[in-house]
Amino acid sequence: MKTDLCIRALESAAMRHRPPKGLIHHSDRGVQYCSKEYQSLLNKYYMIPSMSRKGNCYDNACAETFFLTIKCEILYHDRYKTRR
Repeated sequence: MKTDLCIRALESAAMRHRPPKGLIHHSDRGVQYCSKEYQSLLNKYYMIPSMSRKGNCYDNACAETFFLTIKCEILYHDRYKTRR
């Protein structure tokens, strides 16, 4: 994933949803999220960066469980129309 894609996505989300100051932005330690440009953008929108510790996959367990719950309860529960 490229840094510019992540920056555009964050800017789009921030402009559309107007997050409150102090919002915690959790990500992995990917180079795109650690870049100066991305960190500056987080500061611009008063977001607090949060990253897992280096080499510790267990730090993301809560977030992974949360998104699994969303997938199971919302996405996999309903049927959605496709273009076909």
